[in-house]
Amino acid sequence: MSRAQLVLCTVLLGALVLQAARPQFRLLIVTFAAGLSCLLSTLLATGTTSQLLSEVPWDVLIILVGLGLLSELLVTSRLFGLLALWSTEASRANPRRLLVYFAIGMYLVSGLVNNLTALLLVLPVLLILLKLMGVGQRFVSWLLGTLLIACNLGGAATPIGDFPAILLLGRGKMTFGSYLSHALPPTLIALLLLILAVVLLVRPTHGMTPSSLAEQLSVRVMRQLYRNVRPDWHLAIPSLSWLLLMLIAWLLVPLKTGITPDLICWVGVGLALLWRASLGEKLLRTRVDFEAALFLLGLFVMVGAVRRTGLFALLANRLTALPLPPLSQLLLFLVIAGVTTGLFSAGPSMAALLEVAEVLARRFPPHAVYVGLALSVCAGSSFLLTAATSGPLLQTLSERAGLRDRSGNPIRFGFFEFLPIGLLGFAVIESVAIGYALWATY
Repeated sequence: MSRAQLVLCTVLLGALVLQAARPQFRLLIVTFAAGLSCLLSTLLATGTTSQLLSEVPWDVLIILVGLGLLSELLVTSRLFGLLALWSTEASRANPRRLLVYFAIGMYLVSGLVNNLTALLLVLPVLLILLKLMGVGQRFVSWLLGTLLIACNLGGAATPIGDFPAILLLGRGKMTFGSYLSHALPPTLIALLLLILAVVLLVRPTHGMTPSSLAEQLSVRVMRQLYRNVRPDWHLAIPSLSWLLLMLIAWLLVPLKTGITPDLICWVGVGLALLWRASLGEKLLRTRVDFEAALFLLGLFVMVGAVRRTGLFALLANRLTALPLPPLSQLLLFLVIAGVTTGLFSAGPSMAALLEVAEVLARRFPPHAVYVGLALSVCAGSSFLLTAATSGPLLQTLSERAGLRDRSGNPIRFGFFEFLPIGLLGFAVIESVAIGYALWATY
């Protein structure tokens, strides 16, 4: 390993470890480390700041910011909050059905909006219902943990649901239709396997005394609490219509026309914001997710600095040179991707591992590598509460709700409460990732 590779790799890994250990300073750590990488890259003569910035995938950031603004329109329309209430009524507040309905609901919502938005839309309704039902610690831990993993799977199911998929779409590694057709079935299989394992094997509702009267009262109270909540259809229908038109354009417009996915997103979201101009201007001024954009910008700069040293190509060559069959090398890469994501979270892992995946994609069908990688990253982000982007938010919201069991003891949802479901989720999704890679290579 050359001096430049050692120094810049140390900066990248050091920043990833620090931001994972001190998430409250993650933006400051990554931003400073990106500037330091530019300085060191210049001094070591591997690349200038302008070169590093020119290699940043700005199209990915455009898609990320644009979809975030579209999500804000849907939040303002109150549509998904009403869907959460419908899920409550459909499940009739029965604990087992509640887990299944909300897990499927979170999977579907996360395929259209990011995980943080999905939780903010649905979780308040669920937490109020849990307080009314008087459930216990074990059920709450498995319910919230299952919902978090369902969010991750929904984000991986579509090219616009989460950062790893957006990165594949924005960088042109896969088309919208290709990713959707290859990723949707295995994520759905993983979700069904997870729900079956939780409901039939873990059985978090075991020992809970069913009460039809309590369930009926809970549903009635929820109806009364949300009786005055009405979706803004004048906002929801146009927003969903523009999203549908963007999906059609992503599917049908070929890249050779020069109309790229980021351009479709830019124009489509702009038209959606113009539809309600005053609200659109307000959202642009106040609701753009600059934190995520700056974090990913710094991450891309650091990864780009390491890439210019040739380290990722070296690692890929070392992987392919291992005395293993080629397919075993691919499976080893997927397992490493899952574990790495569990330690460093999805964004940093995907940005770095994609450089190695590009080499493997020359030897295997690209969808086997890229979709397998996206699934492994999803498995890793479901491993530990700190690895999931929405994990800290879910913990904070559940703590603020002040849940208590029937004996009055506080119900917590933290790192150790999530760990059992995280281990199960990692095993299920990583197994599906490996199975998909094996299937796709034959």
